[in-house]
Amino acid sequence: MNKIELEKIKEKALEEHIPIIMDDTLEVIQKYLIKLKPKRILEIGTAVGYSAICFSEFLSENGKIDTIERDEERIKEAKENIKKVGVENKINIYEGDAVEILPTLNEKYDMVFIDAAKGKYTFFLEQALRVLKDNGIIFADNILYKGYVMSDYNKHKQRTAVRNLREYIKQTTQNENLKTQILEVGDGLAISVLEVKN
Repeated sequence: MNKIELEKIKEKALEEHIPIIMDDTLEVIQKYLIKLKPKRILEIGTAVGYSAICFSEFLSENGKIDTIERDEERIKEAKENIKKVGVENKINIYEGDAVEILPTLNEKYDMVFIDAAKGKYTFFLEQALRVLKDNGIIFADNILYKGYVMSDYNKHKQRTAVRNLREYIKQTTQNENLKTQILEVGDGLAISVLEVKN
C-alpha cells in the first residue's frame, strides 16, 4: 500500500470538507481489525474511498471489501484513489443507492461499517444483521451526531436524522444477540458485536 498517496488523499478530503473517518475513530476500528483479520468487509458509504483503503490493510489473505456509494463524483474519485494506493484488487464499489443495493447482497461479512445517510441507519442495521457472520462486528460512525443525539435537540432540520440515530442506539443496545458499546470518539462510534448464543 502506498502510504504517501493515502496521506495525500486524506489531506485533499479534509481541504475539500469531504467527510472522512476521523483519526481517533479509525484507531479504535483498527484495533478490532487486527484481531478480527476479516475476510469480507461491507462498507455503506464510500465517499472518496479513504476508510475502505485504510481497512484493506487488515484483510486476511484474498480478503475483499464491498463498498456502496451513490454519488457519481465521489465514485469516480474513490476509484482513482483506490488505484493510486494500489489496492484495487481488494475493493469493489457498488454504484447506486444502498437502500436498493443492500437487499440484493447475499455475501456474509465479518464486519460492516455504516457511514452514510443518518436517516437510514435503522434500515442499514437491519440489512447489516442479515449479512453479518456470527461474531461479526457492526461499526456505525457519527452515531452521536455533533452531540445532538444525547441532548434534547429537536430542531426541525435534523430531527429525522437524530430520531433515527437514537432508534439505532436503542435497537442495538436492546438486541440480546448484540453486545453494543457507544464510544465518544470522533463524532461518536457504535460498536456492536453479534454474539451467538448456543
